[in-house]
Amino acid sequence: RRRRQRISLPSLPGFTTPIVVGLALLLAIVPPLLTGQPWSIWVYRACSFLVVSCPCALVISVPLSFFGGLGAASKQGILMKGSNYLEAVANLDTVVFDKTGTLTTGKFQVAEVMLAGGSHNDGRQDQGASDHGTKEELLKLAAYSEFHSNHPIALSVKEAYGKEVDQNLIESVEEIAGHGIHAVLKLKDGPADIYIGNEKLMAQQNVTIPKQDVKMGTTLHLAKDGSFMGTIIISDTIREDVPAALQGLRKEGVRNLVMLTGDKEEVGRAVAEKLGLDKSFGGLLPGDKVHKVEELLAAKPEEKTLGFVGDGINDAPVLARADVGIAMGGIGSDAAVEAADVVIMTDEPSKIVDGIQIARKTMGIVKQNIIFAIGVKILVLILVAAGQASMWAAVFADVGVSVLAILNAIRALNYRK
Repeated sequence: RRRRQRISLPSLPGFTTPIVVGLALLLAIVPPLLTGQPWSIWVYRACSFLVVSCPCALVISVPLSFFGGLGAASKQGILMKGSNYLEAVANLDTVVFDKTGTLTTGKFQVAEVMLAGGSHNDGRQDQGASDHGTKEELLKLAAYSEFHSNHPIALSVKEAYGKEVDQNLIESVEEIAGHGIHAVLKLKDGPADIYIGNEKLMAQQNVTIPKQDVKMGTTLHLAKDGSFMGTIIISDTIREDVPAALQGLRKEGVRNLVMLTGDKEEVGRAVAEKLGLDKSFGGLLPGDKVHKVEELLAAKPEEKTLGFVGDGINDAPVLARADVGIAMGGIGSDAAVEAADVVIMTDEPSKIVDGIQIARKTMGIVKQNIIFAIGVKILVLILVAAGQASMWAAVFADVGVSVLAILNAIRALNYRK
């Protein structure tokens, strides 16, 4: 159910030309019949009337303004997939962010390994060993299970393991969207069923997780043959320009800044409080994110728009559902970039602020051209009909206004922060 954005600016109806021609004929025929004045005078005025009524200024300058805005955005590394999204970006009232890879760098590192027996990778208690194995054994199971995944979290696990993976030991791998991975590995004591992922995956497999105090970071729980083995805590860092981006969005009048994440509620809340976001929703699957965005869409003013910023393959449905889907083009998945309406090629959230400023400047120029062209034409039409303006004035109202409107439209190409 993709929301299509259409330009709300007035367009010329199909019956405009017949009406204008009809009025010109009436102007040429009726006055001479009623007043007895020479036909040449009123035919001249009717021709001038037709010249003035030509919509060249609107037909040329309005699209040119949009092209200029799109060009200015592209020079800033912002790819907008249509002029209709310029208006949608200009009306942004709510911006929803995915956490991982958008507000954060998406470059994960294994911060801690917690074994089922309560030991940690820093040597507390039993020096990194328990009845369920060692830290290295847990990382090995995780790295083998995540070997075929390109997710940033999986890459961090493989990097932490740091050894070559024997692919012959990987019998099968199944990715469970929004939950984790199921793998069958060939171990020394026979094939082993490995599940690695979030709490929901463990709950589905009836695996009990002991109480843990994890306030920051993403948790990966691992179970072997239905038995809980331990937890790997993955840390991520906030992008450098995120605080400036959020501050800029506030200055541009964006009222609601929201974060959605698949991490635990308390983890998401801690990040949101650190960044000063209005709302945070955690523990969400891809489908849950779509439903949450739909709730936010229903709550916003009708004339305003909602933008979603994401980068992952799981973000594609949400990007398509939002009024404006904004994808991080550098690190974003192909599916996310394809589903998005706007692509940030530099992966800088602060570019959203630039996009809003460019869009609002462009819409301002478009409205200036419309008001200027219509205003001048109406004035000259009245003067022509009253015999107070010559053909030269009519030519200026057509060609001259078109040139001035085009020159004004070119301003949309120039953007300075």
